[in-house]
Amino acid sequence: MRNDVSVSEILPVVVGVDGSRTAPAAVDLAAAEAARHGIPLLIVHVWPGQYTGVFRSRGVVPSRADGLRLLEVSAGRARLSAPGLDIRTEMLDGGTASILTRFSERARLLVVGHRDDVITRPSWGSTTAYLAHHSACPLLVHRGVVPSRGPVVVATSARPAGDSTLGYAFAEAELLESRLVAVHMWTRPGAADSAPPVMKPGGYATERGAADNRLAEVLQQWSARFPGVPVDRLVVHDLDMAYTIQRASRRGRLLVAGIGESGRFAELLYGSANRNALHQATCPVALVPGRWLSPERPGQPVLRGRSDH
Repeated sequence: MRNDVSVSEILPVVVGVDGSRTAPAAVDLAAAEAARHGIPLLIVHVWPGQYTGVFRSRGVVPSRADGLRLLEVSAGRARLSAPGLDIRTEMLDGGTASILTRFSERARLLVVGHRDDVITRPSWGSTTAYLAHHSACPLLVHRGVVPSRGPVVVATSARPAGDSTLGYAFAEAELLESRLVAVHMWTRPGAADSAPPVMKPGGYATERGAADNRLAEVLQQWSARFPGVPVDRLVVHDLDMAYTIQRASRRGRLLVAGIGESGRFAELLYGSANRNALHQATCPVALVPGRWLSPERPGQPVLRGRSDH
């Protein structure tokens, strides 16, 4: 990987391609994002020929020429979908997850696709699931369809730690001219000794109302910065969160969530709790790291790949 950087360059959208059936759709999505933001697109392929790790494929390993051909075809596809886009390519050796994680440290956005349908495994695959917890920049996962209509749905903790997630969601809703639906997962507080809490008459409604007030207070700050974005609030009990996310994935245009320490929400998206839902085509999901800042801030390094122009 090259180490030369420049403070005058703009962080690119990085997309990983691996020759799977989902890779072309991920390239299309990445090209659209790069064109929408007016920034370069970097297409990365990690050649598995010299990888000797535990997750090495037991099938036929493609040659370096195959890898270069994949990059060439992917760049051509991106060029057709977004004429005039600055497109660069890079091929490296090693473990895909670790290399893409390193690329995420110098990217505006990292785009990947989910695994081809495999009933016995999580639909995202091990690499995408790893990136869902470790990506240093927002991770955009293509999951079958890219709707042109529908709201941007954001799952928020309604705490200051979730500012990065809300900021990303508001900015995307404004850019897409879409409504924003803010979903807050409300969990009943337990007693200090882990015993079921004693509920007073009307206490359930009081606690839920307090959660809704916290959400409204947090959203008010962002609505002041994005006055043109209409916002709907939705407070959901933790037992109903998985069902709510499934519906949002089918009806929304984009689903946004944070990459938290526990990773619970990411696991709701790629886990195997509901296999029927896993294999339905759903909207892309963007996972935003905590404390994610605008990539245009001074001093942010940028990768340089091989330019195709």
